Amino acid sequence: MSPNTTGAFLMMGSMAAFTLNDACIKATGGVLPLFQLLTIRGLISSVLIYALARHLGALRFRLPRRDWMLIALRSLSEVGAAYFFLTALMNMPLANVTAVLQMLPLTVTMGAALFFGERVGWRRILAIAVGFCGMLLIVRPGADGFNIYALYTMVAVIFVTLRDLTTKRMSPAVPSMLVTLAAALAVLVFSALVSLRVEWAALDGRLTLLMLGSSLFIIGGYVLSVAVMRVGDVSFVAPFRYTGLLWALILGWLVFGDWPDAVTLVGATIVVMSGLFTLYRGRIGAGGRSGG
Repeated sequence: MSPNTTGAFLMMGSMAAFTLNDACIKATGGVLPLFQLLTIRGLISSVLIYALARHLGALRFRLPRRDWMLIALRSLSEVGAAYFFLTALMNMPLANVTAVLQMLPLTVTMGAALFFGERVGWRRILAIAVGFCGMLLIVRPGADGFNIYALYTMVAVIFVTLRDLTTKRMSPAVPSMLVTLAAALAVLVFSALVSLRVEWAALDGRLTLLMLGSSLFIIGGYVLSVAVMRVGDVSFVAPFRYTGLLWALILGWLVFGDWPDAVTLVGATIVVMSGLFTLYRGRIGAGGRSGG
């Protein structure tokens, strides 16, 4: 397969893993304090990732200082994304939160143009603006049904955009498993420190299984999200994040009995169509045509 095709499949796998992780977290029903949840999941994930990395011989620490700085920045971005996203997830329907996240292909495309010099013509810039309007239909600021946690999701979008763009700037010599382990440890350390100030809740069998499932799915999401940003063109691969919305709609309906209202679905459709247009224009640009 071509690098772009490989990247597309990796992105779809990443979205499936992250959405299943989200479903496990939401299924806890808020019984566990957020930072207890993150600490437990982070501990399990970090141990499993370390074991896998050792088995694969992927822990190489002799890296240029620039790469270590990028790993640190990416890890901090992961911490911010985890906090803001999961806070929103515990207070909003799964599909609604995921619908806001569909802005990511557009923000990553714009970020790649601003910081990497990738070509993005006026048509894709217009598509990004239209997608932003679609996002406003989803969150509906000023409406009676506006949920302040929609803003948390928007902040999470900023952190994930920074995470993905930082990953793209790392040199090929940086092992993906090392990046994944660094992110997991960063979330673990931050959550463990904060959790010292909250009262922990007891775990029963159901919660334990949900935490184990979440940990396994988040590992898959971590590994694939690192790999995907290092394969193919950002503007080509990023729109395949939209498959996460399909998973969220299905799981939200089957597991939680939630289904977005008509306005939210219209907004999500506008965002998705805008992203697909950026994909189409990106492929034309890659073919050497004008317009962008």
